[in-house]
Amino acid sequence: MIDVAPLRRSYTKSGLSSSDLTKEPMELFEKWLQKTIDSEVYDPNAFVLSTANKDGKVHSRIVLLKNYDKNSLVFYTNLGSKKAHDIAENPQVSALFPWYFLERQVIFTGVCEKLSITETIKYFHSRPRDSQLGAWASEQSSKINTRSMLESKFMEMKEKFLNKEIPLPSFWGGYRIKFDTVEFWQGRENRLHDRFMYTKVDNSWEVDRLQP
Repeated sequence: MIDVAPLRRSYTKSGLSSSDLTKEPMELFEKWLQKTIDSEVYDPNAFVLSTANKDGKVHSRIVLLKNYDKNSLVFYTNLGSKKAHDIAENPQVSALFPWYFLERQVIFTGVCEKLSITETIKYFHSRPRDSQLGAWASEQSSKINTRSMLESKFMEMKEKFLNKEIPLPSFWGGYRIKFDTVEFWQGRENRLHDRFMYTKVDNSWEVDRLQP
């Protein structure tokens, strides 16, 4: 067994003070996202989406942020996936952006709702053609015996839609996370991290500093 207890480092890259805060949380999020992109971190728009089913059993996975505004985050997935089933039973979710390289993380919590067909179609047709075919080929989260079966299905879809526009699958769509809390976490020395929590109250945001 590997002894992981001694694995640690001191966080010294930056700090977060009240003077750095913005009125709206997404203003600060956008600054941090741009910094992450500029730092050439892999998949800067990746986040850990945590869902729970009706029995409270939690599941987490990494998905990609594909759009956002001042009140919500958008991602896309197969509507037959485990995450989609969980959301149908319990729309409360958490979205964690784990920007380890910058010793930062941002955590959103809120409610998930389906995007309109119009929004989904627009995004679907902006994807690379092979990604569109991949959506048709995979019954996400379903059991499969071999990878070759998946690859064969992909080639079948490639032949089926050869020289044609690929339509939106009825089992593929988007979700909008309408968040009501956003926590910004910045690592500091001696584990005295900076944490600020934005909480939506009516139509405005209240901000509190949290102990590490």
